Amino acid sequence: MSTTFRETMAGTVGSRPMRMDLHVTVPGLLLPWSDVTAAITGHVTIDGLADAPATGTLRIAPLRARIIHYRCSFAALDGRMLHLDGHKSIDPRHPTRSMTTLPATVRDAAGAVVGEADLTFDIRRDLVKFLAGFRFPRDPTLMAPRWRGQPGRLEVWYTTFTDPDTKTGVWLHHEMVAPSDGGPPRVLGWAAVFPPGKPPVHGRFGPFPQMPANRLQGTADDVHWDLASSGSGGDPMFTFPRWTWDREILPAAQVVPEPSAIFNGTVKWNDGELTVRDGHGATARIYGHGNAEKWAWLHADLGDGDVLEIVSAVSRRWPLRQLRPLTFLRLRVGGQEWPARVMTAAPRLRASIGLPTWTVSGRVGNWRITVDVTQSADGTLALEYRDPDGAQAVCRNSERADARIVLEESRNGSWQVHRTWELNGTAHAEVGSRD
Repeated sequence: MSTTFRETMAGTVGSRPMRMDLHVTVPGLLLPWSDVTAAITGHVTIDGLADAPATGTLRIAPLRARIIHYRCSFAALDGRMLHLDGHKSIDPRHPTRSMTTLPATVRDAAGAVVGEADLTFDIRRDLVKFLAGFRFPRDPTLMAPRWRGQPGRLEVWYTTFTDPDTKTGVWLHHEMVAPSDGGPPRVLGWAAVFPPGKPPVHGRFGPFPQMPANRLQGTADDVHWDLASSGSGGDPMFTFPRWTWDREILPAAQVVPEPSAIFNGTVKWNDGELTVRDGHGATARIYGHGNAEKWAWLHADLGDGDVLEIVSAVSRRWPLRQLRPLTFLRLRVGGQEWPARVMTAAPRLRASIGLPTWTVSGRVGNWRITVDVTQSADGTLALEYRDPDGAQAVCRNSERADARIVLEESRNGSWQVHRTWELNGTAHAEVGSRD
């Protein structure tokens, strides 16, 4: 687990305007007396010289060493690699100025000085956003295994994200199946890549006797991945009410410990390779007695930490499988979540599950939502699931789905559009069935 935050500084390199937007990932909990080295990713713009992603390190030791040391590398417009090296010297007599001013030197790969940078953090404009953007380590139990030896259980970890540069989607799925007959548990899963304009590529792994320690590194046939997650992206999202997750009352429940995480690293497959920089996605969990009779799922990154998560399902249990899908929906906008009570809102939401398009709509209080999801046939991957009792289900997944989300508010007796989101090839979705 890690602490993450974002920082923006602007100024000049010589006479050229410069801007540096950074995402910082600190291992563990960041404290004022820490002396730690954090990973940084982001983007550097220098007028007429560079406009490129940046990676590097940040030493944070404001009290112990009175220094915050920045090192990062990025490509110039002419293809050269440039390296920025600078530090804030913390002066207790002038804490504000010393904490917000960054002198730095930009050099090329040969060590020649390209320019001297003078960057400043704008307190008036950016301080509130900077402080609100801090994300601290969350409850690690949400990612810890839940299985306690009972037969007939299914435990799933899955990560999905979209690479912002190529719009390639990635799906990593790990599951533990404890057979209903009391046989030994098996760990298995798959990895899938969804390149734009090409068919999805996937590989399977397992069965293994136990879950790997790091699910962001692995191999599945010809697919290999080595990734790191930069923080959780906000508080966990309980798509189902938290008590259903804690008490295991329902046939199954889902939670999203990392709803707006950032991923960096590499994914390779037989004829392709993807270098991921600031991929937007999430890691979620499922625990219960098996897969649903029929289901639909959506994860939609709406930008700026806003996210929509939907699980709509029909249980396999009698007589629940005779009912229409029950829909659990969480919409987080500006740190606020709707609807306030997931369980009481679920019967008010209607889902029409099918392919290539499925929909969810409904009214809760003075708000109404309509969600249309489209999974194109050439961008959808069908995979077989096995329940603890051996029953088969088929999941049709797309990490390049389209989604249109309309949120309306009732005012003076009429509905008015409050927000609309259009996701083209960046929504993560799937439909599961027993056919």
